[in-house]
This record gives sequence, C-alpha cells and structure tokens, in this order.
Amino acid sequence: MALNVPGLIAVIIFYAMTLATGLWAAWKAKKNERNNTETEVAIVGGRNLNLFVGLFTTTATWVGGAYINGTAEIVYLPSRGLAWVHAPLGFAATFIIGALFFVKPMRSKNYVTMMDPLQEAFGGMMGSFLFIPPLLGDIFWFASILASLGATVSVILDVKGLLSIIISACTVILYTLLGGLYSVAYTDVIQLLFMIVSLWICVPFALLNSASENIAYTAVHEVFQGPWLGNIQSKYIARWLDDFAYMSLGGIAWQTYFQRVLASSSSKQAMKTSYLSGILCAIMGVPSILIGAAAASTDWNQTSYGLPTPNERNESSMILPLVLQYLCPTYISVVGLGAIAAAVMSSADSSLLSASSMFAYNIYKKMIRKRASEREVLWVMRLSMVVLGSAGTGLAFLSNSVYDLWFLSGELVYAVLFPQLCCALFVPSTNTYGSVAGFFLGFGLRLLGGENSLKIPPTLHYPGCILVDDVYVQLFPFKTFTMLVSLITIIVTSHLARFLFMKKILPIEWDVRNVFRKVPPDPSELEHELQVSLRTPEVTDSPRDEIYQHFSQK
Repeated sequence: MALNVPGLIAVIIFYAMTLATGLWAAWKAKKNERNNTETEVAIVGGRNLNLFVGLFTTTATWVGGAYINGTAEIVYLPSRGLAWVHAPLGFAATFIIGALFFVKPMRSKNYVTMMDPLQEAFGGMMGSFLFIPPLLGDIFWFASILASLGATVSVILDVKGLLSIIISACTVILYTLLGGLYSVAYTDVIQLLFMIVSLWICVPFALLNSASENIAYTAVHEVFQGPWLGNIQSKYIARWLDDFAYMSLGGIAWQTYFQRVLASSSSKQAMKTSYLSGILCAIMGVPSILIGAAAASTDWNQTSYGLPTPNERNESSMILPLVLQYLCPTYISVVGLGAIAAAVMSSADSSLLSASSMFAYNIYKKMIRKRASEREVLWVMRLSMVVLGSAGTGLAFLSNSVYDLWFLSGELVYAVLFPQLCCALFVPSTNTYGSVAGFFLGFGLRLLGGENSLKIPPTLHYPGCILVDDVYVQLFPFKTFTMLVSLITIIVTSHLARFLFMKKILPIEWDVRNVFRKVPPDPSELEHELQVSLRTPEVTDSPRDEIYQHFSQK
C-alpha cells in the first residue's frame, strides 16, 4: 500500500487546528489569572466553565480511542456481540450516579482535586498511597490510546505508528502544558464535534458496501460468523453484571471526571453537565456499534483484505480502522481517521492533566513543600506533564500489554479507590486505620483474583471459577465483591480502632497517625487552610480567630 498523501495532509491540518485552539485557550487562561490563582486556573479553569464547554469536554474525555475502537470490536467478535457492550450505558450510569450523589459534596467545600477529601479524611501520607492507582491508570491510559492511534495510522495512511505516536504526544503535551484545563476543554470541543461528524459520515458507506449483508438480517441469523447481537449465557450473567457495575461505578473515582465537576461555575450547572454528558456518551456509541455490525456482516473475501478474516488473524482490535480502510472510499477513511485521532487526543490530554494536577497540588504542595508559591506549583505541574507524558509515550510502543495494564489499574481504582472516596465523603466517622486496612485488603484481593490478559493465574478461586482453553475464568463477580469487602473493611476497622483507643484498651501512644490523641496544629497547615478559606465564599464570613480556633481543635 502506497503512502496516502491527501490523508496525511488532512491529518496535519487537523493537528494544526487543534494546536491553534489549544494555544488560543492558553492565552484565554492567562487573562483569567487576574481574578484567580494560577494553580486554580490551570487545574479547574478558574471555576467558570460554561455548560456548553463543560458538556463537550466531559463527553470527549470519556469517548476516547478505547471507547470507539473497543465498542466496534466487541460487537464484531463472534464470542461477544452487542449484548456484551457495556460502555455506552455504563458511562451514562457513571454520570447519572455522579450527579446524584457526588457533585454537591465535592463542590460544597471548593475542593481543587479528587484527592483533597481523601487527604482531609485519612491524612496526607495515606492520601499519597491512594494516589498510586489513579496515577498508574492515567499513565497507562495515555500510553494505550496513543498506541491505538499509531496502529490506526499505520493501517490507513501506511505511515509508521512510531511517528504518529510521537507527534500526537508532543502536540498534546504542548497545549496542555501552556493552558491547563482551558486548553484541554476548548480543544475537546473541536475534537468532539469532529468525532460526531466524521463517524456518522463513515457509517453509511460501511453499511452499504457490496461486500456487506444487511445488518438487520445478520443481527439474528447465522451469516459469516453468527448473529452480531450476541447473547448472555446463564452461567455468565454474574460476570456480565460485575463488568457493568465496574463500568458504572469504576468511572467515578477519577480526577478527569471531578476536574470538570469542580470547574463548572455552580453545583447546579455541574449536575446538568453530568446528566447531559451521560446521554451524549451513550449516543456516541451508536456509530461504533453500527461499524462493528457492518464488520460482522461482511464477506471479507470480497474485499482487498481477503481471507482469513480479521478475527482469524487476531486483528479484531483493529476492526474499526479496517472497516474504514476496506469498506469505505479513501477520502472517507481519512475522515474516519480524523475521528479516531480526535478521540485519542481528547482523552490523552485529560489523563495527562489529571495526573499532573494531583501530583503538583496534593503531593508536592501538601506533602513535600507546604510553603510552595503558586508559580512554583504551576511549574512543578508543567514539569510533571513532560515527565509523565514522556513515560506514557515510551510505554505506548508496548501496545497490547499497556492496554492490559491500564485495564488492571482501572479495576484497582474501582476496588480500592472508589470505596475510599465514598467513605471520605459520606462516612465521616472513618479514619486512617480503616483506610489502610481497606487499601491493602482490596489491593491484595484483586491481585489474588488473577488477570488473564497479563498471564497472572488466579491464586484465589472464587465459586464458579472454571478452566476454559487452559485459562481460568472467574464467573463470580469478584471485582464488585472486592470493592464491597474494601468498603466494609474501612468502616469496620475505623470503628474498631476508635473503640480500642477511646476505651483505652490500646494505649494512646500506639496512635501513630494521631487520629485520636490531641496534637498541636502544624502552623504551615493552619496558614494553608486560612488561605483556602479566605477565597472560599462559604467560609469568608467567619472571623479569622474563629477559623484558628476551629483548626486548633482538630
């Protein structure tokens, strides 16, 4: 296949538009620094994102390369089908649950990142441990979506994936570094619009190709590789529910979500943004579903791709770009490539900003240098973007193994971090000792459950664990079970520790984290809390001496 020069030019134009939008947003962010601190402008956009921009940036963050490629792949796979597509409805549930239960508690205290309530409830040291799963998740997510873009470019443009990965990473790092959330949000608007238009343009060509049967007929009839609607056997129902719960609840405890919530101009607007994003996320899955159905309904021998089929060649993960390349005209496949590039960049910039925000604000400013200036924190944030972005770019060349690592880290966020966040926001009686116990028990249980994609056999065989093709498959909903065990452990251990120390069954000297014994407040922490309170409307009405008294009693 020869180099697709028109396609290459089109992609370059798209990247130039994205970069220009990001630089313009960086200039807008600079203007907004007059009324807000530099850190808050970079992390939460000065808390003044309007509904339109908030809706588009939230949706674009979730509708990434893994979403549109993965949905098409699952529909295409003979062993799966539409019945096993969780993402559209799962993401919709994520945003609805987030709006109902999590928006107001996070907004009420003017938090800057998702880690703030965790550090407030369980202490800075424990908060640092809890930072590890989302950090790994963001880095592996950044790497995996860049890898998917590289593979797609190599299929459609016949350009080495290495080049596209490096150019994409440099573009994302540059505009995110300069403009923070403003650049990410406004480029997301362009990218999501491009995705919507591009994917829907490609769908009719894929469905009407002469090599494809009518998808309404192949949905329920045995054609080529079986009905693409799929089915859920009774023995897999618990596994299906486990995956759906993971997709719905596991997406909440991510900084990428709360960054948009905290950047909205009000709680009411944040809730509207969350509800509407859920609806739009579900709608954005439709083009990928139709493309996957077209692939399952295609006689590949009638195309230049030939036989064996993508499934037989183990290229199912590339089914969306393969459909664009072999079932659509060249100029349409280029348009589809633009949609994939837009999806990748809209998620990559968000993951990069998420990890660097939490590191600079929650680790560096709150743990390493509590007296760091706003400018210093901002530069640490920018430096961490370069370091984390470079690490993710390097990992992108590992391709499938990186995607598997991201999936495992996402499960750790669900099993370990989600229950911690729930306790920090809704169970104020929990403490550091419960947090530590819940963290290590949840982490251990998840690893003992095994991970087939990384060739980690299960050490703990749950009920219904079966051997399929020499690989153990857990049919028990062990991800949700692990999350619930972690949640219960945090609550029970917290109350047990309180009982033991308050009843003096354990000597108060053993309270190494100073949860129950009174210690003089750290002056630097008092100063930090005062600075925060003085720019928080809910607290500024209180006299300064009352604020001192409040924190000295902690």
